[in-house]
Amino acid sequence: QVQLVESGGGLVQAGESLRLSCAASGRTFRSYNMGWFRQAPGKEREFVAGISWDGGSTYYADSVKGRFTISRDNTKNAVYLQMNSLTPEDTAVYYCAVKTRGTSWDRATRYDYWGQGTQVTVSS
Repeated sequence: QVQLVESGGGLVQAGESLRLSCAASGRTFRSYNMGWFRQAPGKEREFVAGISWDGGSTYYADSVKGRFTISRDNTKNAVYLQMNSLTPEDTAVYYCAVKTRGTSWDRATRYDYWGQGTQVTVSS
């Protein structure tokens, strides 16, 4: 079992930045591919970013490319999402998850062990 706890969300104005953190339990964290998803009210959960187990490969949704950066620190069992130039369209609950199967990074069905989420609200 893996437990994930997200933090770092909050209320910011458009153009500002936030850094989300996801803390994971378990000694095998360094072997996990990880992803960040988000879900806005009334919308489906959507892929934001993914990172391979060693941090060597990263993947982004087109909507966040150039603004968001995913990273990880395997010594701290943590994955991060640096979000810059935030817009009101980024408002959502953000979740981290462990990618456990398949080659697609952007499908939520490829992930297990979701965190409880952290709310990000961007005002205009």
